[in-house]
Amino acid sequence: MAGHSQFKNIMHRKGAQDAKRAKIFAKHARELTVASKAGGMDPDMNARLRTAMSAARAANMPNTNIERAIKRGGEGGEGTDYLEVRYEGYGVSGVAVIVEALTDNRNRTASEVRSAFTKHGGNLGETGSVAFLFDRVGFVEYPETVASPEEMFEAALDAGATDVESVSEGHEIICDTPNFNEVRENMERKFGVARSSGLRWVPQTTVPLDEDSARSLLKMIEVLEESDDVQSVHANFEVSGSVMEKLGA
Repeated sequence: MAGHSQFKNIMHRKGAQDAKRAKIFAKHARELTVASKAGGMDPDMNARLRTAMSAARAANMPNTNIERAIKRGGEGGEGTDYLEVRYEGYGVSGVAVIVEALTDNRNRTASEVRSAFTKHGGNLGETGSVAFLFDRVGFVEYPETVASPEEMFEAALDAGATDVESVSEGHEIICDTPNFNEVRENMERKFGVARSSGLRWVPQTTVPLDEDSARSLLKMIEVLEESDDVQSVHANFEVSGSVMEKLGA
């Protein structure tokens, strides 16, 4: 988990500096629309929609925007024909990368993703070419202030989680994907709405990177995340503390 958490923290700090709120909301709106169209507008009967709503609220997306996106999907309005697409490949130094997207134009998205890989020393592979290097898990995150590590660990295990990692940035609860919604709902009943939650790809092993390789890979990830179609990016790398300081500078 260390490599994954480090990657997440790097991208969180980077995102806090330059992410545009409108773009973040647009990604959440797209997921809300797709979830509503696929499973209906009632979150009590649609687990994916409940997850999307929780994530949108954690990002401080206004309720009116959330309701509009749900209605658009449930009523099959214009702009709801999104496809779920996963791209896999390798970045610099053989780092495995998974890109998840929701798109209404498969050719456009494939071109953008391929270009990002190629321009930053990577290469796009076939679906399944790197997924075996990751585990698919559910996660629920809380600020460190909501509970002590001991309290969070006990509550998470009672909720059905498989692991908890408590660091200075907060608590991360990990669970098996079939149990995700049950775990999230149990945790939110006890601690309130999570800071973030969802499903992610966690690397089984990580690739250490030097400063130049880390800078190149992070730039590629940044370019990918700037795409309106890309919902998430996952990679199996780690960098040392000294390299992180240089990147931060």
